[in-house]
Amino acid sequence: MQTIHSHFIQTAEVMQGKTLFERPGQPDISFAAMRETVERLAGALTALGVAPGDRVAAQVEKSPEAIALYLATLQVGAIFLPLNTAYTGSEIDYFIGDAAPRLFVCDPGLAASHAHRAGDTLAVETLGADGQGTLTERAATATPREDAHPCGPQDRAAILYTSGTTGRSKGAVLTHGNLTSNTEALLDHWRFTADDRLIHALPIFHTHGLFVAANMALVAGATMIFLTKFDAEQAIDLMGRATVLMGVPTFYTRLLKSPRLDRAATATMRLFVSGSAPLLAEDHRAFTERTGHRILERYGMTETCMITSNPYDGERIAGAVGMALPGIDVRITDRETGAPVAPGEIGLIEVKGPNVFEGYWNMPEKTASEFRPDGYFITGDLGTIEADGYLRIVGRDKDLVISGGYNVYPKEVEEAIDALPGVLESAVIGLPHGDLGEAVTAIVVPKSGTLDADAIRAALTGLARFKQPKQVIVVDALPRNVMGKVQKAELRRQHAGLYEQATA
Repeated sequence: MQTIHSHFIQTAEVMQGKTLFERPGQPDISFAAMRETVERLAGALTALGVAPGDRVAAQVEKSPEAIALYLATLQVGAIFLPLNTAYTGSEIDYFIGDAAPRLFVCDPGLAASHAHRAGDTLAVETLGADGQGTLTERAATATPREDAHPCGPQDRAAILYTSGTTGRSKGAVLTHGNLTSNTEALLDHWRFTADDRLIHALPIFHTHGLFVAANMALVAGATMIFLTKFDAEQAIDLMGRATVLMGVPTFYTRLLKSPRLDRAATATMRLFVSGSAPLLAEDHRAFTERTGHRILERYGMTETCMITSNPYDGERIAGAVGMALPGIDVRITDRETGAPVAPGEIGLIEVKGPNVFEGYWNMPEKTASEFRPDGYFITGDLGTIEADGYLRIVGRDKDLVISGGYNVYPKEVEEAIDALPGVLESAVIGLPHGDLGEAVTAIVVPKSGTLDADAIRAALTGLARFKQPKQVIVVDALPRNVMGKVQKAELRRQHAGLYEQATA
């Protein structure tokens, strides 16, 4: 089968001098130059003793060389393990202890703090945001490796650790078949070709930035306008020579704050994609009004890459994440019995297909508990498939509020709150309550100024009484992770004792 690496090599053969990485203020990097870097890094990895099946862990800043390290790891048959640059030393201790990598690559500025990790079984090298470090120094003198270790669809390609918000972080093992099948499906579904110029402003330690955005460009032969961070004004400047933006909801919120965002600024763009967190329906509508473009929302997760997508041709519905990608099956089941539910009913989202991961690293029991006997993976997300065939996400199963014995789906309450005047967004959580078990609680962010919490509660009488928040807390902002996802576990921790004295 084709791996992402072999796809890239074939593409580089054809594209040669075409620009792969366009970097504002820095020289462009061609496909041919990238191939040479990959092969030199593969030679360096081999010299360091990295063998097929070994793990290569990388906690490095975003750079073309970091992408080259990923490809070189695949080339030698090893397993790539990208780590969030925000992780602390104690967190790195866990990942290294769990994954037992053969090589750990860190930022040159952190070399001293990680030097103690080096030993007979673990090499420590450095790679900086400018592409410099001990690893690239080794690569400069290494014998380039042109051959690739033969890999099949079931061979392991990467491990991505989940955020660990509900306990021990789990390493999702993704195979070459997972990565290749998902990339090929997205290239077709989103009409992505060598003619595209992608504004790439996502981090590359996450599925979205690496296994969606970067993989698609590497395989298709497209150019990436490669940014280390997202700046709305810079993005608008670049849209005149770009065709695609893949982003998280925060990107679009920031773009909408600029008076320069209009139809003229986005005239050459053909596709705006949003994912990794829910996009506010208000932002979806406002973006269409300002630009004439309807944002395409899709749904995926660490364990599965992309699962569903709104159509390229057809209606893109705000608040919906579309239909299953080709070759992937999605079903909704009862969260208690596991039986399929009727169309339009809420239940657990389960998925089966070539995109679904192998399992959790060193966690056979956890892996077994997450799969049905017929092979469907239980995502942990709650959703519904309406008569129109579109999947809509209701929330995480762990975020379901059970108040007085009644199930309360946070998104239903959030949508009612978000529709109120002056509300920017909200997050509904359940907090421990002496009588009710959990009390529905709303954390609300105003568009500007202040909001009256009592007035918000009074405005929600259209909801059944058990769904109405016991308390409304007005805050300046909701806690989010780097991909823009609201951290409800953190909200539950912050407000855990709110109802300690409550009896009813």
